[in-house]
Amino acid sequence: MDTIKKIFKVLGVLAAVAAFAAGVYTLVKKLCDKKCCKGEDDKENYVSCSCCDADFVSEQTK
Repeated sequence: MDTIKKIFKVLGVLAAVAAFAAGVYTLVKKLCDKKCCKGEDDKENYVSCSCCDADFVSEQTK
């Protein structure tokens, strides 16, 4: 019976350490995501360069 109690204590400590590590990882990931500047939508902000196209017609030229 003593052996089983020791095994459960060791497993409990390991589970607590794993839960703590997962919590720290989640916290650090959230903080890093806030600091990182991500574009909201790269496709929406995309501007193509057509300065090398010979048959390019500007939208402003009419």
